[in-house]
Amino acid sequence: MVCHADPVTATWRDLPAPAREIAAAATAAVDAARDRDAEAYEPAVERLTAADRAGLVLGGVVRLLLEEGHPDGLDGDDVRQVLERCVRSVLPWWPQVDPHVLLVLLASSLGVYDPGEDDAPPGPGEIARHAPLLVADLLAVTRRPLPGYLAAAFAEVARTELHD
Repeated sequence: MVCHADPVTATWRDLPAPAREIAAAATAAVDAARDRDAEAYEPAVERLTAADRAGLVLGGVVRLLLEEGHPDGLDGDDVRQVLERCVRSVLPWWPQVDPHVLLVLLASSLGVYDPGEDDAPPGPGEIARHAPLLVADLLAVTRRPLPGYLAAAFAEVARTELHD
């Protein structure tokens, strides 16, 4: 279940410094994507790229948003709709968007990405450039704030690390 924290009262003080940096960088990048502000998006993406494990956290956020938006499960048509909607909304302000990277991020967040021998997964820079686009798009559909999803994704990562 996603914790929908109030964006005004949600703080990251209790998180370790690396997690606080991921939260701050992700919030800046998602806000810039939501505002369609290419000028603010680039530095936010650079900061996010430098945050170790940011892709893991944002992948968790994407999965949570997809699950909430599709409580009966997703099929290929649902994934295609998410991908097409995101690309169409992003292209006018950020033409560097790569639909293949978005598709890999969607599939990875759902645990169904299996790269072939000739298909190298996107690197941290590509993930940082594209994950906030997906998150902003999915948040627009749910109309809920990011902090609750980030908190839930951090909790999920922590649980996974405890069991590994």
